[in-house]
Amino acid sequence: MWKFILIPLIVMAGMADAESVTTTNGTDTFTAGSTIMQSYNATGDVFVAGDVVTTAGQAGGDVHVAGMDVDFNTATDADLYAIGATVTIRANVAQDVTAIAYSVRLAPEAAVGGNARLAGRAVIIDGPIAGALSVAAGEVTLNGTIAGDARITAETISFGPDAKILGLLTYASEEQMRIPERVIPADRVRHETLDSGRMWDEINRTWDKAEMPMMPTFMSLFGFFLITLAFFVLIGSIFLTFTPKIIASMRREVADRPGHIFLLGILGLSMLFGLVPITALTIVGLPFVPFAILLILLAWTLGYVLAAYAIAMRVMALLGGAEHPPLLIRLLILVVAVCIVTLLNFIPFVGWIINYTLVLLGIGAMTSALFNWLIGNPGYAFDVDMKPITPQEPTTGA
Repeated sequence: MWKFILIPLIVMAGMADAESVTTTNGTDTFTAGSTIMQSYNATGDVFVAGDVVTTAGQAGGDVHVAGMDVDFNTATDADLYAIGATVTIRANVAQDVTAIAYSVRLAPEAAVGGNARLAGRAVIIDGPIAGALSVAAGEVTLNGTIAGDARITAETISFGPDAKILGLLTYASEEQMRIPERVIPADRVRHETLDSGRMWDEINRTWDKAEMPMMPTFMSLFGFFLITLAFFVLIGSIFLTFTPKIIASMRREVADRPGHIFLLGILGLSMLFGLVPITALTIVGLPFVPFAILLILLAWTLGYVLAAYAIAMRVMALLGGAEHPPLLIRLLILVVAVCIVTLLNFIPFVGWIINYTLVLLGIGAMTSALFNWLIGNPGYAFDVDMKPITPQEPTTGA
């Protein structure tokens, strides 16, 4: 499942291009962009991320898809993982399906060869499932054949004319309901009472009685440090490998105009935090509030790593190092930079101020890159003698 973490990173890497971009690495295929309409003929795993995603073709391995509106029509020989606001599955999946969205639908023309795990506000199952079905939703509509057992947790459950469960049915709801005999015989049905109030009371009671240690042990702190370090290095390595020109441009912005970039960071972070109440006030945008919060966390993390790397590269250049070292050296510089700034977190107050400044610098560089992409290049600047001053072209090294 850790591969699924790559999806939002691919989205950020692909935002610099208006059109979708597809690349391969070994047997893996990556696609990112705003609007994606892609047909695949992949032998291995496929990773797709965008705003509107429409896929077709064939995939030999697992498929990981993320987007606001996902229309999946790629026949898959392994597992499917999908997340979005709306997810519609229209193609056969040979093994398991895991899908999370506000609205999830398994179309009649789609068949699942293994188990299906679905979660959302509204889940519609029109296609057959050869294995077990697990659903957690507000509303569930079943209109397909489930060959294995089914476990459904929902406020309301409805059954279409083609609904049939061949295994056991365990459903959790506030009130017991009548299950049609044509769907499943009564002796294979079990009801569990869904009491959301009691569930939250139990959670609060457990939390209040939990005993927390006064101070974390050294090994706990060291383990947390290693996990944080590995996470940041993984993020930086992906971007240094796949988007070296973009990273080189943004780190030069941090080094050449730190004050200007710092102010842009305040502006960019303010805009991101403003998305949450503005989205909620539209009422119809309430389901997208979690995505706005996720975007803030993503920008915070990416800005932190970017600023640490930019400052480390600047220090390296002042000490006489190469302006554009090989990729391996840049990765080593990134590791050292992340180690140092992560250790700063253990310095009370001062460490937090330094790290917050790094976040603002990184977000400022990303905000500047976004503005430049939206506004475009204004062209050459001219000196007092009206001679064009040619800007330096970004190199391939980050």
